Amino acid sequence: MSAPSRYGPDEPLAVVGDRLLSGLADVTSDLAALESSGSWAVLLPFEGRPVCARFDKVQPARTWRGRPWRGPDRALWSSSLTAEQFAARVRSIRAEIAAGSFYQVNLTRRLSAALAPDASIPALGAALAEGNPAPFSAVLHLPDQGVHVASASPELFLARRGEVVWSSPIKGTAATPDAFLPKDAAENVMIVDLVRNDLGRVCVTGTVEVPSLLAVEPHPGLVHLVSTVRGTLRPDAGWPELIAATFPPGSVTGAPKLAALQAIARLEPVPRGVYCGAIGWVDADRCEGELNVAIRTFWVEDGRLNLGTGGGITWGSDPAGEWGETELKASNLLRVASPSGWGPARTQGAAIDAS
Repeated sequence: MSAPSRYGPDEPLAVVGDRLLSGLADVTSDLAALESSGSWAVLLPFEGRPVCARFDKVQPARTWRGRPWRGPDRALWSSSLTAEQFAARVRSIRAEIAAGSFYQVNLTRRLSAALAPDASIPALGAALAEGNPAPFSAVLHLPDQGVHVASASPELFLARRGEVVWSSPIKGTAATPDAFLPKDAAENVMIVDLVRNDLGRVCVTGTVEVPSLLAVEPHPGLVHLVSTVRGTLRPDAGWPELIAATFPPGSVTGAPKLAALQAIARLEPVPRGVYCGAIGWVDADRCEGELNVAIRTFWVEDGRLNLGTGGGITWGSDPAGEWGETELKASNLLRVASPSGWGPARTQGAAIDAS
């Protein structure tokens, strides 16, 4: 029997933002390690145990020098929900909102396609860096742990600089700035309130504030509404307490969070896995770090390449419009990941290499 594919180079690596981490020294699921020392890459799956990987070497990210990405044909992708099934769930959520069960639920679906054994996830990260650049991009390649993730996330889940912490939830998506609907602002404000409450559990009383509300941010193929919530971490709280208070991110759950999570478990036919979790870096020596929201994110599972897409459902949601939003969010990413069927791929960009 042949050895399983490692989906890239034998050596583990992580690229988080503008930094390349190499020389893997330790892997643990204990978030308390982030309060120790060293440079860490962090993966928090939506379900499952955290992965905290400490690396000995940190350097600026640089251009990928390996083979260019070659992904599955566009026609091979399948969805965990059809348009009709997705619409039925939107109507179900609206009925439960009317009954007072919750205010908003983030409904998602998983796209997947079989992946060639010689595919390289770091090469996909390079293709995304050029074809779908994102402020909180990340690649995590840990062959022995079976972790292969390439993220083009536009969203900041948590940032920390010493005792100052903040989150910048995205809610509201449109093709152009003049195409936002009233529901977009409404769902953003709902999640801002949720994030204020989450941060308030671990921040000094009176320090939680909203320095930016409903800012319009352009991203490849679409625009988002983005807000920022900031506070001062209590002296007795560190990364474990901060993550416990805020995870999973409110923008990909709904409000109230517990009721939304129960609805997600009931309505989504497959687990989210890595999708809607968080990926990023922590410098434990400097008490600094950034974790994205793992949206616009590809990951390998059981020999398949996966991509999640979804959106916040409120009383003002239209089923067809919500399905269209999931298509809009996935469209450019699929063009990058499946260039066969979309025309030539541009894969040599500002990305990564561990050599």
